[in-house]
Amino acid sequence: MIFPRPKCTQKRNLVIAGLLFTLFLTASKTYSDDFKRALPGRTFSFPQDHFSHPEFRTEWWYYSGHLYDQEKKSYGYQLTFFRTGLKRETQTKSKWSIHNLYFAHLALTDESKKRFEYREKISRGSLEEAGATPYQKNEKPFRVWVEDWSLEAKGATMRDHLLKGGDQDFGIELLLTPEKKPVVHGQNGISQKAEGEGYASHYYSITRLKTEGKIFLKKKEIPVQGRSWMDHEFGSAQLREYQIGWDWFGIQLENGVDLMIYQIRHQDGKIDPYSSGTIILEDGIHYPLNLKEFQVQSLGRWRSQKSGATYPSEWRMVVPGHQIELMLTPRVKDQELITQESTRVTYWEGSVKVEGKYQGQRVRGMGYVELTGYTKPLTGKI
Repeated sequence: MIFPRPKCTQKRNLVIAGLLFTLFLTASKTYSDDFKRALPGRTFSFPQDHFSHPEFRTEWWYYSGHLYDQEKKSYGYQLTFFRTGLKRETQTKSKWSIHNLYFAHLALTDESKKRFEYREKISRGSLEEAGATPYQKNEKPFRVWVEDWSLEAKGATMRDHLLKGGDQDFGIELLLTPEKKPVVHGQNGISQKAEGEGYASHYYSITRLKTEGKIFLKKKEIPVQGRSWMDHEFGSAQLREYQIGWDWFGIQLENGVDLMIYQIRHQDGKIDPYSSGTIILEDGIHYPLNLKEFQVQSLGRWRSQKSGATYPSEWRMVVPGHQIELMLTPRVKDQELITQESTRVTYWEGSVKVEGKYQGQRVRGMGYVELTGYTKPLTGKI
């Protein structure tokens, strides 16, 4: 059961967010050299790599998915937990010390009613207000939490993922069971984001998770089931000064094929040559894609009345080597998050429907798209 959290005024939340974000900007410049960078040669191990990696400055656990209730009404959801390091943790730290800040975003798209809502949280990593468990053999189970929102590993092998976020007015409680093994993106253990050593992340996904549970809307409990996608990414310096943001696509086709593609944009509008992707077949075999192996064409635009940003809003995606031609269309035009009470980043993150062809056969699917850097550049924040 998810219990309602104590209500805080918007003004108080903004003040707290401002103070913590100022602390982050000041401390990150001072301590950024203390953190490890994502370098080639890393070997992933599971479930160990689900845990936190405090030796890296930035880390996030991202979940999105498509849910259906008993009346076949459809919903999209996103729950993301972020950890940002201020300085490297020591072996014996005080419970009062602040080494990390934690943020969380929760969004729900009611596709039948064309409604999109979101919530956000921010907390310091002290006094057990928030945290993320690092891996230590035979010790604590895996958990990430920001106050009463949480991600927990379940089962003897920590295979399942239990998500809790929000409250009875607006929230989720979902159990996710992987249908495919984790897929590591990039080459030689890193997902390179820009030219230069360390401008990269360690990045993997579980692209299909069977999902069951409930969502909460205006104190109404709605049983749901569906399918989710999970990303986990960690590093210390990903974007260069000339990069302003990215367009990310996570697609699940009905034939069992999954596709992840991201394009990093430069200030002059060019796409960075380190943009890349991965295609994951039904049996879990996967292949990396470089920028020359796919094309993403924006076909439409949507302008936010709240932020003033103009986002791409419909896409044609082609992967010639795998005979893939897809059209991606947002389920709801407005799926923008303006996170002034937490990360202070404005971005579009939303559910899309997918139609097209795979190796000459018609195919449908579903996906999520993330668009960043359309209001202000992300340079220096990631």
